[in-house]
Amino acid sequence: MILILLLLSVALIVVLTAKLNVHPFLALLCASFFFALFSGMPFDTILTSIEEGFGGTLGKIGLVILLGVIIGAFLENTGGAYKMAEVVLRIIGRKRVHAAMAIIGYIVSIPVFADSGFIILNPLNKSLSKKAKLSVAGTGVALILGLMLTHVLVPPTPGPIAAAGILGADIGLVMVLGVLVSAAGLVVAIIYSKRVAGKVYIDPNPEFSDAEIEDKIQKAPSAFKSFLPILVPILLIVGKSVVEFTILEEGEGSWWMDIIAFIGSPVIALIIGMLLAFLLPKKFDKAVLTESGWVGKALLSASTILLITGAGGIFGKILQNSGIGTIMADMLAGVSLGIWLPFILTAAIKTAQGSSTVALITAASIMAPLMASMGIETELQKALLVIAIGAGAMVVSHANDSGFWVVTQLTGMDTKTGYRLYTLGTLIVGVFCAFLVFLISLFV
Repeated sequence: MILILLLLSVALIVVLTAKLNVHPFLALLCASFFFALFSGMPFDTILTSIEEGFGGTLGKIGLVILLGVIIGAFLENTGGAYKMAEVVLRIIGRKRVHAAMAIIGYIVSIPVFADSGFIILNPLNKSLSKKAKLSVAGTGVALILGLMLTHVLVPPTPGPIAAAGILGADIGLVMVLGVLVSAAGLVVAIIYSKRVAGKVYIDPNPEFSDAEIEDKIQKAPSAFKSFLPILVPILLIVGKSVVEFTILEEGEGSWWMDIIAFIGSPVIALIIGMLLAFLLPKKFDKAVLTESGWVGKALLSASTILLITGAGGIFGKILQNSGIGTIMADMLAGVSLGIWLPFILTAAIKTAQGSSTVALITAASIMAPLMASMGIETELQKALLVIAIGAGAMVVSHANDSGFWVVTQLTGMDTKTGYRLYTLGTLIVGVFCAFLVFLISLFV
């Protein structure tokens, strides 16, 4: 009965978000109450689950999400994203437009949401495609696949951060594995974009001239300053995890390890990244820090992610307190899906309701009470679980995903072409990443 309730709860989330356009926060809250009440959970346990689920989840990763969004806002508004794009183009070469756009998207989407990143970089993509006499279909798909890879696999993007928080995974290890798996997925994305999507010709028709794009780049901060708010926090967080993972005698508590542990914690690392982002404007105007400025608008946009994350935490805590983990453990005793289970679950939720972030949070909430029964105990195994969920959150983007419409409308694809090129691309790259996670899981 409890397993039927779980399936009905997931179905309720899908129907409310995909069919009735109900906000994901309300959908997750409704599913939580539906499961709790019909499973016969005591009222005091329901109240405790709500408080601990919402507060506990946001207590772990709420600040990290907010700080990451602020960094993204400064990169977007100062033109730092364009400057990073220029550096990648200089290294890769303007003739290798598919690879260049995929790598640019891959970097930019770490602090900037995938949809926003595509909108920001679309003029540059069209201009380069026109100059190279390439179809914007191929270069556009390369850009969005690059954006999506880090969006679902690499913290401090909100989805992977939220999933790591719910599952209790080490964010630094999730970063390391996420970069490794997504980098391999990026190669597949570039090949697919060039060999398959690039064969369908769509005229770029750039809305900005080369001179206008060059003007944006000229006004942007230096490449060094543009990369700092992204690279420094990542290096600090990964550095902390590497030190703790490789040095076994942590009990000695040397002073330098204490410092690394402090500045490498996600909140402190991203505060440092935020301070570096404040250096991006050529002339700092305190208005950008106001409620109506860059920071205010960024925090307003982040509120939706925080609400969804908190509601996902409630759903997960109620599932955990229902004892479903023990029931699933008995059920899965003879089933050997392994790391494919979280991938398939997340892919089903993503395909049904469209949002990668909702899919990540919902799947992580369902998987949390099942970790013990699946034998997921070590930090490395927990990090792999997050990456498997992230790979599922890429499969597949179609008409119920806002990103699908952003890509098709801005590149001039019709709906059928969007399904044939972009939707298929998310399926191929997502499954490839899942297969890579499966191979890694055999050795850990």
